[in-house]
This record gives sequence, C-alpha cells and structure tokens, in this order.
Amino acid sequence: MAHKSGFVNIIGNPNTGKSTLMNALVGERLSIITSKAQTTRHRIMGIVNGPDFQIVYSDTPGILKPNYKLQESMMRFVTTALDDADVILYVTDTVETPTKYEGFLEKLRRQTVPIVLVINKIDLAYQQSVEQQVERWKELLPKAVIIPASALHKFNIDAILAQLLKFLPESPAYFPKDTLTDRTLRFFASEIIREKILTTYQKEIPYSVEVAIEEYIEGPKLDRIRAIVFVERDSQKGIIIGHQGKMLKRVGTDARVNIESFVGKKVFLELFVKVDPNWRDNELKLRRFGYNQ
Repeated sequence: MAHKSGFVNIIGNPNTGKSTLMNALVGERLSIITSKAQTTRHRIMGIVNGPDFQIVYSDTPGILKPNYKLQESMMRFVTTALDDADVILYVTDTVETPTKYEGFLEKLRRQTVPIVLVINKIDLAYQQSVEQQVERWKELLPKAVIIPASALHKFNIDAILAQLLKFLPESPAYFPKDTLTDRTLRFFASEIIREKILTTYQKEIPYSVEVAIEEYIEGPKLDRIRAIVFVERDSQKGIIIGHQGKMLKRVGTDARVNIESFVGKKVFLELFVKVDPNWRDNELKLRRFGYNQ
C-alpha cells in the first residue's frame, strides 16, 4: 500500500471545540482549552503517524472580525490554513448559526480540497436537533462529508480519522516519524501559563495578556523556566499579581504542575509581570511574540 501524508487544517468559529478535537485526534494535549472564546491565538501542529500514513493536523484560532492587530494576525493564521490544506476539517456544533460568517462560508464553497465537516458537542443536543443541523449543512456545503461527533467524549473520532485517511494524498512523510509537533517546549510552557491566566481571571484581563519565556534551561531531572507575563496597563498588573502576590502565586503553582506533567520531570518556574502598553496593536511587538505570518 502506498504511503499517505498531508496537512489537515482544523478551522471553525470560536468555542466549537476545535482544540478539544485536535487533542482527541492527536492523543496528546497540545492545544490549550478553556470555555473562553479566542483561547487559541497561534497555529499549532500536531502530527499523527502510522505505518503507512502521516497526518499533520493544524489547530487554528476561531474565525472572527478583527478589532486590533493581534486579531488580524490570528485571522492570517486561518487564511493560511485554508490555502495550504490537503483536507479541511471544519468544526461547528449543535447550537451555532451556520451562516454566522457568510463570507467565510463562501470561501469554503470555493475550496477544491476535500472538506470534512464535524458537528461537535452532540452529547449536549437532542437527536432531532442534530439531524436538523446535518440537513442544514448539507444545503450549505453539499460537497462536505458531515460527521456528528463529541470530541470531549471521543465519540466518532475513529470515523473522522477513517474519512481523513480516505482523502489524504499519496506522499512520503513530511516530518520524521517520531515527531509529535512543530512547536518547542518554550512555546508549550508559555501556552500552559496563559491557559491558567485564562481560567483564573475574569473579564478583559486574559485578553490583554501575553506570556513570553525569557529563559528555559533543561536539566536531566529539573527544568528551570523564567516567564514574563505582559499586560497593557498598570491596573492590570495589580490584578494579575493580586493581594500580597497570591493570585500570581496561584497561577504559577497551577502552571508548574501542568508543565511538569507535560515534560515528565520537575520544574522550577518563576513568573514576573511587566506592563507593555498597546502590545496587541503593535506589529513589532506581535512579531516578537510569534505572530509573524
């Protein structure tokens, strides 16, 4: 049997479960997951290998109308993912309005590559509602293969994989077969810290925060990490640190536990907070944080 390999790019609106689906398909927790919209800011690759195939998944930010340069950069990740996909994995759910972004739907209709459309979170809906969504999507994207699923409960994940393998082009592997992702430990450490900020703080604070790893020293039994949490205003810095530093300490403890689980050894984590005004609207600063597409 010929070897198959290709890029399967996961696209959809915010909070439809794209990252949960990516993690279920890859079998590793690569993308951070919270109930907040815009959790994913970068394009993150997860690679699955078999004896005769390699699937390179890309998790992308949710589709939105940009209000500042950070969001413009996030949407460039999505546009690129449309352009370089061998297969598009479009994720919706049982409550989303299918025509929310009609312009983006039109881009999907013009695609020449196969589309697998996953209706996620069916565990939260009645069967009749799911059937109605299937029929609606058949009308909107008649060329797509539609699969109802629950990424959280790993229902129909095998069916999604089987369909993707059918569509995957014949090709040698793009990456060494022991590769899991294109991202570094520094990146995943920063994402885990940002996840803890997203789940710890309320309102606008998480969306005004970026995490940069200033130092990552790997050791045989202990990794040492020094991270900077950037905010836009002094008032946000005070909220992040909290009374007597308790909030920042909580974030650091929770993040350290998760990073230790990810790297499989002990971690010494230092967190610092700095104010960097309007970093979300500054091209140079965004490039420094890795938003450079």
